[in-house]
Amino acid sequence: MKSHPAEAAGVVFGQPRLAARVGAFVALTKPRIIELLLLSTIPVMFAAQRGVPDVLLVVYVVAGGYFSAGGANALNMYIDRDIDAVMSRTAGRPIVTGMVSPREALVFGITLAVGSTVWLGLLVNTLSAALALMGLLFYVFVYTLGLKRRTAQNIVWGGLAGCVPVLVGWAAVTNSLSWSALVLFLVVFFWTPPHYWPLSMKVREDYRKAGVPMLPVTEGDLAVARQIVVYSWAMVAVSLLFWPVAPTTWLYPIAAALLGAVWLREAHGLYARAKAGLAGADLREMRLFHWSITYLTLLFVVVAVDSLLQ
Repeated sequence: MKSHPAEAAGVVFGQPRLAARVGAFVALTKPRIIELLLLSTIPVMFAAQRGVPDVLLVVYVVAGGYFSAGGANALNMYIDRDIDAVMSRTAGRPIVTGMVSPREALVFGITLAVGSTVWLGLLVNTLSAALALMGLLFYVFVYTLGLKRRTAQNIVWGGLAGCVPVLVGWAAVTNSLSWSALVLFLVVFFWTPPHYWPLSMKVREDYRKAGVPMLPVTEGDLAVARQIVVYSWAMVAVSLLFWPVAPTTWLYPIAAALLGAVWLREAHGLYARAKAGLAGADLREMRLFHWSITYLTLLFVVVAVDSLLQ
């Protein structure tokens, strides 16, 4: 029996199903992106503790970090609902489909922003709460409202917000910041553009239709690949700087060097294919995108494991 179109959309007799509604609000937080942010937060807490941090503190930080990043993402979807509607990659987002109204998304985002700040302030410390709030405000006002639709360097500076969880994790344990935290912050900063540019190369037509000047829209593949190589070398160099600054055991520099070598091979491979004039499926830009997620995950896992060996 063929289902009614409304049922296929998770709606029965005009009323959204409860599960579909809950799922829509969860989708507003962009949980897949937050998973990646938390993968950098928790290992940093191990490094700051130089061992296993208090389990309850980790729970507080993870929950507060999710609420904060989720609030920022919900507000991002509220602001970008017009361009999300014309991009095939984002056409299924809750506001675009009507599963969540713009007003509901706005209230939800603000509630998470305020709630996360209070949560971290009361259960962790004031510094971590202030840092998380700073990251949220930067993402919403500087990146989403200020940079995203105005400059091809949007993801470079907008990526600063994605580095903040590193500082939050360190501050949660020590109630302070350090050069070690700053180095890990810079690793994520230099990682973000070469992580995201391959994806935006893949979906450049979406951004072109939406009028968003991502670098692959304003520049050719070769220019983008060249920038990816530059940021990749900077990222690997900074990752190795954590060795003398932290300090670490023998494990970290060996692992960071090996992981960085694989990354640089992929980055230079993409550059070589772009220089040869390859395009479309032959460019294989998503190879670097997928490896970038594995790289960051493994690097920060090594940060945590190394702290247990000290």
